Amino acid sequence: MKISYNWLKQFINLDWSPEKTGELLTNLGLEVEGIEKFTSVPGGLEGIVVGHVTECVEHPNADRLKLTKVDLGNGEPVQIVCGAPNVAAGQKVPVATVGTTLYDAKGEPWQIKKGKIRGEVSMGMICAEDELGLGQSHDGIMVLDNDLVPGKPAHELFNIENDVVFEIGLTPNRADAMSHWGVARDLRAGLLQENISLELITPSTSSFHVDNRTLKIDVDVEDMDKAPRYCGVTISGLTVEQSPTWLQNRLQAIGITPINNIVDITNYVCHDLGQPLHAFDAAKIKGSEVTVKTLPGGTTFTTLDEVERELHEDDLMICDAEGPMCIAGVFGGINSGVSETTTSIFLESAYFDPISVRKTAKRHGLNTDASFRFERGIDPNTCKYAMLRAVLLIQEIAGGEITSEIVDIYPKKIEDHQVYLNFDNAAKLIGEEISPETIKDILNSLDMKINSVTESGIGMLIPAYRNDVTREVDVIEEVLRVYGYNNINFTEKLNASIAITQPVEDYKVQNKVGDQLTALGFHEMMANSLTNPDFIEFSEALKQEHNVTMLNPLSNDLSVLRQSMLFGNLEALAYNSNRRMPNVKLFEFGKTYHNFSEGRIENKHLSILISGEKTEDNWANPSKQTTFFYGKGIVSSILERLGVNNISEKDTKNDIFSEAISISANKKTLVEFGILKKKLIKKFDVEAEVFYADFNWDEVLSAISRNGFQVKPIPKYPQVKRDFALLLDENITFKELKEAAKQTEKKLLVAMNLFDVYTGENLPEGKKSYAVSFTLQDDKKTLTDKQIDKIMKKLQQRFEKDFGATLR
Repeated sequence: MKISYNWLKQFINLDWSPEKTGELLTNLGLEVEGIEKFTSVPGGLEGIVVGHVTECVEHPNADRLKLTKVDLGNGEPVQIVCGAPNVAAGQKVPVATVGTTLYDAKGEPWQIKKGKIRGEVSMGMICAEDELGLGQSHDGIMVLDNDLVPGKPAHELFNIENDVVFEIGLTPNRADAMSHWGVARDLRAGLLQENISLELITPSTSSFHVDNRTLKIDVDVEDMDKAPRYCGVTISGLTVEQSPTWLQNRLQAIGITPINNIVDITNYVCHDLGQPLHAFDAAKIKGSEVTVKTLPGGTTFTTLDEVERELHEDDLMICDAEGPMCIAGVFGGINSGVSETTTSIFLESAYFDPISVRKTAKRHGLNTDASFRFERGIDPNTCKYAMLRAVLLIQEIAGGEITSEIVDIYPKKIEDHQVYLNFDNAAKLIGEEISPETIKDILNSLDMKINSVTESGIGMLIPAYRNDVTREVDVIEEVLRVYGYNNINFTEKLNASIAITQPVEDYKVQNKVGDQLTALGFHEMMANSLTNPDFIEFSEALKQEHNVTMLNPLSNDLSVLRQSMLFGNLEALAYNSNRRMPNVKLFEFGKTYHNFSEGRIENKHLSILISGEKTEDNWANPSKQTTFFYGKGIVSSILERLGVNNISEKDTKNDIFSEAISISANKKTLVEFGILKKKLIKKFDVEAEVFYADFNWDEVLSAISRNGFQVKPIPKYPQVKRDFALLLDENITFKELKEAAKQTEKKLLVAMNLFDVYTGENLPEGKKSYAVSFTLQDDKKTLTDKQIDKIMKKLQQRFEKDFGATLR
């Protein structure tokens, strides 16, 4: 939010520096994020002086150029080449001297330099209106008053406004400060704590009177819940034209482009008092009646931006006898606004329900100055005053007569609300005891009416415009921010409490796994929980009826909460791949959301996605592609790192994987992982093979061993390795062999590894060859050849019996 310092001074006569004022505003909770200078004329006419054209002749080398001698009041006249048709000797003109910076129509700076034009030296430029930013004309140079003295700075001749603009990062709860008046109220309260008492100056509206009653507009509010207060009045005989300079300067200082005097006044009052207004061309109001109501869903309405919108049944509309004219509190219609031909208007000032305006603005993707204020809650008791202020400005600037009585429909007044402040509670929360008198003075400075004062506390009435102050704690916050956070003393004693933690802390486990994956070359990603509803079509496991749908989505692509982590991961992969980053290793902690008949469910997940090469190609080691087994190793290392024991593996059927495994513990699935199907990843324009793992994080946490890790010494006796080359049926898996081996030799078999697989020539059809190594060890003695041979014989017999294996 931008606040003009000159504008602010209309409410409070403050002579502080902008920096000091900005510091006080920040201390009051209106954080000043930046202070910038504003000049109504770009550059402030610095370097522009009055020149006297002493000589003007034809340019010897150009038909349309003139060669002039110009006295700048500092010595010998300078030569300036000029192309304006109206330049002549004897004129007083504005001259941009060498080194002066001017600004083009787009606001881009450029500098006047000494140069030659068609062979003749030119020491400056004689300027037209538009070149100085003083107007739009470029028909010729500006001709000044002949009595002016050469060399006089041009900025002394024109009414140039220099201002300072505060950029305030306004928090959503401070609806009361969304205007210069509101900021001035806070400044007054803050200054009182500095022992500076300044009056808050409010514009008078006592001169308002009805001239006649020749243009009556009947007003009917059908939905009082959405429009608790509605005011209106008509003005006739006005002239729509360009606004005066002072008004344009005020609006331009805070970044608003002037349009015409009527629209500019409504914008001015909006930022002046915080009350949005809307002016309708009275001649375009059919049937001379205004009705505030909702319309059937699906009704079409074209707004000022020429976009045809389909209305929702809950959108509050301002209508005439034939149809809608304006979306209440949000945006006007294309057919009812003020134009250059307008001579009479109906001026609206209202208080609309904040929730209704917020929902309507979100539904239609509109964010206007009016909706910004209405949806946060304006002062319902300022509607009439702000309208009178605007009417008097319109009469002053655009002329016209007030041609109707004021309509003010306000059947149920929004009353101030009562709050009681306990002094002891205030001291506990603030951390320091503030005297009751100081608290009372602060509350009075904030327009909070004191009803009662006792030894224990204060009872007060909170103004209706402070809709963020409803509880005792809110009042304490108000007292503290005005008293000054910086004025609260720090104690030398530091108090701390001992935290009682759970055996397994989720965030600690996440940090541990995150550190592990990062060390392995992974990058953590965070996708949006909102996703495209069309993604559920990519997996049979996802159901449309389980979608958690947003009521007011920002777009259709972000209209539901995700049922799976997969698609956000694939979008990230596609984004990287399209930017020549094909080697991707990502992980994400997040939640999935489902809507079941028994209620909405949130589940925590860890997803891992790997694609491309495991390592970059280098001179020592060639690059290697990611494989299913590399991904499986990552998954296994995570479970091992967390101490998840007694797990079981099995092949799993899932329509997103071409091959996959699930790992379970206590009959609960901990993780599913595998290679994604090509037809799925092609939907995201990904060609490379993709490994994906989905951890059910809640189940992983419950499966973590709480017994810690056991440490044992390195055995003193050596390990022994023996190999088998087994001829097996193709359907036999290494997992089956490993389990059989463990059952056969439970005591001395410490490891078993598959180090070669062969299928092809010289093997019977339907057979394959496994080269398997066995590691044997006894912790208490050295194994003998006889023991080793006996164990290997038992293993051979078991493989022959159970799997029909033969040694090659």
